Amino acid sequence: MVGRLEGKVALITGGARGQGAAEGELFAAEGATVHLTDVLAGEGEALAARIGGTFHEHDVTDSAAWEAIVKTVVADHGRIDVFVNNAGIFRIAPLLQTDRELWDRIIAVNQTGVYLGLAAVAPVMVNQRSGSIINISSIAGLRGAGTAFAYGASKWAVRGMTRSAAQELAPHQVRVNSIHPGIIDTPMAAEFDRVGVRELLTERIPVGYMATADDVAKLALFLASDDSTYCTGSEFVVDGGFTA
Repeated sequence: MVGRLEGKVALITGGARGQGAAEGELFAAEGATVHLTDVLAGEGEALAARIGGTFHEHDVTDSAAWEAIVKTVVADHGRIDVFVNNAGIFRIAPLLQTDRELWDRIIAVNQTGVYLGLAAVAPVMVNQRSGSIINISSIAGLRGAGTAFAYGASKWAVRGMTRSAAQELAPHQVRVNSIHPGIIDTPMAAEFDRVGVRELLTERIPVGYMATADDVAKLALFLASDDSTYCTGSEFVVDGGFTA
């Protein structure tokens, strides 16, 4: 049986663990040639070896690194069909506890990093007149995030960039959508443990439990595949009813 991503080349940031790793594993299983990037070289290299992919050590705030990685992928395969702008960081800190250093760091990774990825990959897809870009936002980009001020601001920005890029790139047959995960049980969820709110948050999820990274990856697969060719500029929520 042919996989849903057979013959496609996928680039996934933040691919060493968590949601990015789950996406990489699923995409490879569905036939894609997968390139993973992350600052976590050891974990990323091990995962790439296991799924038959390629790993690139990569800080998403580095524009020169973006240029080099995209150039390498295109040189090796001639194209990029799927791009998952997944890398991000999370910190629980309300406005009155957010200093300039924390603000700058979160915005650099979660917002500027997404912009740099779009700017680097979009020209390739425009040139080939096809492609699917999946930006990972959050339910914090759909509602207020009073306990995570900078994170919420960055994820609203991802939502806005997605819509704007979708309008611009649609005539070139390039799709841009955002995924808005809720409370996902990944290493990033350790932040909930740090402030002691994991149990409280889980109780607020209507389905009664935290999602896994695989739940997000399955939605990303739909958006990466030809099953979603008429979807662009849209926001896809995977939160167990948290924002219902």
